Amino acid sequence: MKQKYRLKNWSEYNQGLKNRGSLTFWISEEAISNWILTEKSGKKGASNYFSSQAILTFLMVKSLFNLPGRQTQGFIESLFSLMNIDLPVPDHSTVSRRARKLEVVLPVNKTSKGRHVVVDSTGVKVYGEGEWKTRQHGISKRRTWQKLHLAIDEETGEILVAEVSTNDCHDGDILESLLEIIDGDIEQVSADGAYDKRKCYQTIEAKGALAIIPPQKNARKWEDECQRNENIDRIQEIGRQEWKQESGYHRRSICETTMFRLKTIFTGKLSSRDFDNQAVELFVKCLLLNIMIQTSKPDSYIVNEE
Repeated sequence: MKQKYRLKNWSEYNQGLKNRGSLTFWISEEAISNWILTEKSGKKGASNYFSSQAILTFLMVKSLFNLPGRQTQGFIESLFSLMNIDLPVPDHSTVSRRARKLEVVLPVNKTSKGRHVVVDSTGVKVYGEGEWKTRQHGISKRRTWQKLHLAIDEETGEILVAEVSTNDCHDGDILESLLEIIDGDIEQVSADGAYDKRKCYQTIEAKGALAIIPPQKNARKWEDECQRNENIDRIQEIGRQEWKQESGYHRRSICETTMFRLKTIFTGKLSSRDFDNQAVELFVKCLLLNIMIQTSKPDSYIVNEE
């Protein structure tokens, strides 16, 4: 029988869900006050007129409401008119040009204790032929996707780090760069069998963390001492399913849930055509997911029915 849950923080959770659809929540007073750059860059050529905060806000609204560039521009212009805000809105071409070099910092709550980090990747479609043409004529060279690599805090569900690569990049090649960016201590890293590589174990052990990666069913021990050998011994002792429960590996599903949320809310497609813009587009969506989970996360408990 399916378990039932009740919320402890219904009023806060309900308000947070309403904030997700509030335009004034996403276009904050801080963004408006820093909309225009008043100081010159001091470099050759014309200085930027709009701040990075203005460009980021434009991209956030664009992703939130799934709008093309021109429609986003008109949407914000009409919103400023209704709010009696006398500010110009950047042109969609200006946003596209500035976006490729935009630095997107993911909002993450600090913690004093070590994190349990779960990592995984997912493919995101790039513009191209439709499904019908693919079924009729096969996949052409233009049809491709990019890979989004995520490192997520198992306890909070926040995205700690996001990296974007082409589809021919192996997950294990990105693990080191993911873990290097994470601030604070890492107690455990949980990943699927794609990360069952020697360099992945070395990267995790260098961070002083426990590596929980399921080896293949016919896996043999390595000659050198490593966490992988201990995992194999424990699996042989208690079984694979019991080991996953004992080690906390099943919490890796938090990463899959996050990727499902991203594709459900923002779709699994990219509208940008340049790789750098595609990367920034995904980083902005990860930023939005973090803000959403920080403002409206349910605190629930299981209802025991007798």
